Amino acid sequence: MMIRILLLSLLSLCSAHSIAAELSQYTAVRVQKANQMAQEEQLKQAITALKAIDTSRAYDKAFVARMLGVFYWQDGQVKSSIKQLKAAVNSKQLQDEQAWTTQKMLADLLLNDQQFSQSLPHYYHLAKQVPETQKADEIWLRIAQAHYQVSEWKRVIPAVDKYRRFQSKDELQPLSLKLGAQLQLKRWKDAIPTLEKLIVLQPEKVSWWRQLASLQMQVNDNKGALSTLALAKQQGIRLSQQDRRLLAQLYAQQGIPERAAIELSELDQARSDIQLIVAQASYWQHAREWDEALVQWQLAAKYNEKYHWNVAQLMVQQGQYQQALGVLDKVKGRQEQVALAKTRAYYKLNQLEQALIQAKKANNITPSKQSKGWIKYLTQLRKVSKPQVS
Repeated sequence: MMIRILLLSLLSLCSAHSIAAELSQYTAVRVQKANQMAQEEQLKQAITALKAIDTSRAYDKAFVARMLGVFYWQDGQVKSSIKQLKAAVNSKQLQDEQAWTTQKMLADLLLNDQQFSQSLPHYYHLAKQVPETQKADEIWLRIAQAHYQVSEWKRVIPAVDKYRRFQSKDELQPLSLKLGAQLQLKRWKDAIPTLEKLIVLQPEKVSWWRQLASLQMQVNDNKGALSTLALAKQQGIRLSQQDRRLLAQLYAQQGIPERAAIELSELDQARSDIQLIVAQASYWQHAREWDEALVQWQLAAKYNEKYHWNVAQLMVQQGQYQQALGVLDKVKGRQEQVALAKTRAYYKLNQLEQALIQAKKANNITPSKQSKGWIKYLTQLRKVSKPQVS
């Protein structure tokens, strides 16, 4: 689009007045004929007519080369267009805005042709003195684009900043270029405000929210990352399942395990993924929501019998001693721990003989202060509870 606009401005400089004022009469007549052919969409004939001009005057050659560059571009012959525009620019014969617009078209063609490094010297030259009728901001945006394409990250950022000085509001493309450079340079803190601006421009784009949360975590601002993801969800952004898991982790890290558990409970595989089930159980337990935690541990035990131990522990803690004994019978391994848990359960059910049996069993497996303490206490308690014989 910009090249097409520039083309019109170049063609406007080919008016009869400008041609007559600078060119020799021989060249002026032929240039006007070629220009007329081009306007009648006879491009190939116009190119042939211009190539046939035989002149020794330096300015005439430069002017013809510039027109050939324009016509070749119109005809889709980009390489030939670049060659002719280079000749026009390098001749130094064109002056003022005529020279500036010609070099601008050359730079834009080089950029579009992915000759990024070759375009840069031209853009920097153009930026030194911009005619009042042209826009300096466009030059700096092209400079930023070219540096970005050749991975010259440190030069992208100042070019974008110079472009943005001319703008009254934030724009997507320059901010995206700046963000890319900041990420490549690992300037995490600098990238955060850039991402915040991009979110304002494209609040529906989930990758901006995700990147912002990631950067906030990178700079140890987990609270900020939590706020970012929570706000994204609140605004209806379609977070991925992985994003939601991260949100739950952040809630837990910030001491809000109940919210973490609720977040996980809303995921697609909340009742079928064993890791999700266990995480929910752990979060509910940390939140001291014992009933919710027990439900989740029981569900986990259906998928993996090792979680019977967690179920039993919570049942004992909650005073469900009889149910706990049944679950403890299903626990594999942990013989000493199971025996001690049964000791406590039987004691609470006032079944002292069974409690003492379990305490001795635990002590036989691995002698410990805890098992010995139970044995001593229960033995004394049994003596006190027996009726005295007179």
